[in-house]
Amino acid sequence: MNILLLCNKSPYPPREGGPIAMNAIVTGLLRAGHSVKILAINTNKYFVERDKIPQDYLAKTKFETAYTDLSIKPLDAFLNLFTTKSYHVERFINKELDLKLTRILEEEQFDVVQLESLFVAPYINTIRKHSSARIVLRAHNIEYLIWERIAGNCKNPVKKLYLRHLYRTLRKFEMETLENVDGVAAITHQDAAFFAATDTKTPVIGIPFGVLPEEYSLLDVECESPSLFHLGSMNWVPNQEGISWFLEKVWPEIYRIYPDLKFYLAGRMMPDWLIKAGHPNVEVVGEVESAAEFMQSKMAMIVPLFSGSGIRIKIIEGMALERTVISTTIGAEGIAYEKGRDILIADTEEEYIKAVCKCVDDPSYCETIGKNARKLIAESHNNDSIIKNLTGFYEKIT
Repeated sequence: MNILLLCNKSPYPPREGGPIAMNAIVTGLLRAGHSVKILAINTNKYFVERDKIPQDYLAKTKFETAYTDLSIKPLDAFLNLFTTKSYHVERFINKELDLKLTRILEEEQFDVVQLESLFVAPYINTIRKHSSARIVLRAHNIEYLIWERIAGNCKNPVKKLYLRHLYRTLRKFEMETLENVDGVAAITHQDAAFFAATDTKTPVIGIPFGVLPEEYSLLDVECESPSLFHLGSMNWVPNQEGISWFLEKVWPEIYRIYPDLKFYLAGRMMPDWLIKAGHPNVEVVGEVESAAEFMQSKMAMIVPLFSGSGIRIKIIEGMALERTVISTTIGAEGIAYEKGRDILIADTEEEYIKAVCKCVDDPSYCETIGKNARKLIAESHNNDSIIKNLTGFYEKIT
């Protein structure tokens, strides 16, 4: 099959969750013998230099980008309050991208155009006008649900009012998009069930994030035990929200119990408030060169998420690398785990403290959780099997 991926950010380099998930689809489709073309939005938030992308990858994917500035413009954000349009989505509308998409569709015939996230759905009309390809929405999240949860957790009444406007307009656009595509490939079975429950007539399938176990080989890295870490892009609001909660509500008690225990924060776009916070024994590492090496050098992964949907790519990767993960229920959504066997679930301050204490006091228990996690990911998130299900879905709707 000939497939065009229209992406809200570049799949390469796969440095954070979204690009990692998109790149898994790209490499999986190519590995299965399909043709793939990538047209991606290049943004100020995730800027990619073409000359740093491997030539082989560029050639195989016929890689193209169009630049869009996603900076929040206060006046536009304010005026959006008086419309029914989603400000989240409006920021991704770009004339250069539309022109490039038109040219590509006129030059080449595709079987499927896959929208990598809701934020490129504004280009559906262009695709319909210039192509007979089936359009599939790759839903990385239930986007409006993230913002509904953020609004629900917000204490500031003025900010809460604005956040409600954001999620309501985003929900309207998301529900309309379901009816304007030919298929929805949700990143979790839970999200697929959610979309199906809206009574949409559009076919929906759960296509989780997949890995190739051989690409997650265990490295000869010395593990600092005990130690805790978090790895994730810190320009994503749910990550900031969760880490702020953990540092304020959980870490002081853990530090009191284990004054020598260290907590490492790694990932892109660390905010100033976090860098300057000065929490005892908390080391802000920032972006790391090798996520795999960093994760294997630490004992347990902390994922305190209270908003968001979809699947946490870094959790899958951490589990594939035999790390023990301590996550909230929301953070672990989309993973077919058994609580206490493959992953530790903690939704309150007391549960988080208890889970950390268990790992620190019983290293063999922590090691067993990690081994079970690796086995689960190898069995349930194998990318070859997932791509086979995805292409079977393509065939069903074409």
